[in-house]
Amino acid sequence: MNTRQMTVRDWLARSQSLIALLLMVIAMSLLSESFLTAENGLNILRQISVNLCLSIGMTLIILSGGIDLSVGAILALSGAVAAGVLKNGIAIPALDILLQFTVPGAIAAGILTGLLLGWFNGTVITRFRLPPFVATLGMFSIARGLTMLWTGGFPITGLGATFGFIGTGLFLGVPMPVWIGAGLVAVFVVLTRKTRFGRYLYAVGGNERAALLTGLRVNNVKVWVYTLGGGLAGVAGLLVTARLDSAQPNAGLGYELDSIAAVVIGGTSLSGGRGTIMGTVLGCLIIGVLNNGLFLLNVSPFWQQVIKGFVIIAAVAIDKANSKSDDA
Repeated sequence: MNTRQMTVRDWLARSQSLIALLLMVIAMSLLSESFLTAENGLNILRQISVNLCLSIGMTLIILSGGIDLSVGAILALSGAVAAGVLKNGIAIPALDILLQFTVPGAIAAGILTGLLLGWFNGTVITRFRLPPFVATLGMFSIARGLTMLWTGGFPITGLGATFGFIGTGLFLGVPMPVWIGAGLVAVFVVLTRKTRFGRYLYAVGGNERAALLTGLRVNNVKVWVYTLGGGLAGVAGLLVTARLDSAQPNAGLGYELDSIAAVVIGGTSLSGGRGTIMGTVLGCLIIGVLNNGLFLLNVSPFWQQVIKGFVIIAAVAIDKANSKSDDA
């Protein structure tokens, strides 16, 4: 009997995000006739695509035992760089040269910007042994300042339909951001489940000292994790910029909270070493359904923030309770 109770409890612990999502879908369907429609479903998927890109990277970082408070700022700078080089190119006055960028070149520049900033985060954390909270908070300020310097504090607009397609276009009736998010999910599910890097990631997050004693290059894993997190923030920046047809200097404000919330709600432990990409997908869907449902019910945006805060607290409390049960 005890074994059966343990099995049920373990199943409930593993399935809590899915159960919560199903209950929310049922509740919202009963409260709003507009909720359970194909159009609204695609709208939710489109809305969560940016947070999904950020949250995949945040999952890797939290699995390694870290945290990244700079992803929203990296998103803004990456989008601004892509928009700036596409619209204006890069001038080199000393050589009297103006480098012009195609759309693929601008996309590459935006992603490269995110990768470089993420690499900087990882290098500072590992080489100078700074707490991730402090290092990424510093990068938050650096990236925000660089975004203002790059844009002059004004939006960069008029980026063209070709660039805008990645944010607003449709393929087989499905928005492009949804395809991009699904592709990234597939890639990182394989990366975390089927590769040596994935095994090293869980080992480092589960017990860093033990990983060191077994000969793992812990610092290399951490640098790669933050680099990938920055690159994914760069992809998110491209989606936001393309969708708005404009790079806003203040883009991505508060996105760190949503990405951390999605990861934690999806079952990833803040202490590292436990969690999955698919859990994070469920976390993003929960936040997306919550935001969309509250909007359809005409709930004030301020109350939406309050409710989201309580959901995050509940998710962390459940995570702590599960951790104590596992220790027992």
